[in-house]
Amino acid sequence: MLTESGKKIAQAVWQQNVLAGDYLLKTVKQGQTIRIHDLYGNQAADTLFFNANDIAERYSAIDTIRGQANLYLSTGSLLKSNLGNTLLSITADTCGRHDTIGGACASESNSVRYALDKKCMHACRDSWMLAIAKHPEFGITKRDISHNINFFMNVPVTPEGDLSFEDGISDAGKYVELQAHMDVHVLISNCPQLNNPCNAYNPTPIEVLIWD
Repeated sequence: MLTESGKKIAQAVWQQNVLAGDYLLKTVKQGQTIRIHDLYGNQAADTLFFNANDIAERYSAIDTIRGQANLYLSTGSLLKSNLGNTLLSITADTCGRHDTIGGACASESNSVRYALDKKCMHACRDSWMLAIAKHPEFGITKRDISHNINFFMNVPVTPEGDLSFEDGISDAGKYVELQAHMDVHVLISNCPQLNNPCNAYNPTPIEVLIWD
């Protein structure tokens, strides 16, 4: 559902641009709102969420989909953890829907989807591994990497039950906002994918803002 935000950029307590191929690892406190802003359009932001006080509790696509009886995420969606708790809720969304079943690009999927010689190209899982290696203070390890959300990505399910990676439905300036229901670590890979036509083969920066 398309909904505008009443948040004023000047009142944000934190802001950072994330280049394509780069990562963001940030703690959002309970009650704070985080905005992920698609600056130039159709740029996938592959995102993981963790309970900041117990890394074993993390975002679960299965529990989220089951809880809302909907494959796609938008305003009103409650992002559930593997323990059934609400990590965050989507409070504003000018894109319309977001994917949580397509997964993140990796060296293995690059070689399967595109070509064997694409295996060594940078992928979202590489960005996540780099983030947790550089920031051990967050307590996230490789075994903690699980389900993710692909904000701004369009992955419809065909009548036959297959996944279809289609052109994005986002555009320059679209955003999604989420309010934290507990302290959460947010790990974003701003997708570096050069092989997917969804972003016109041109990965671009995103902006992330936080409000109290």
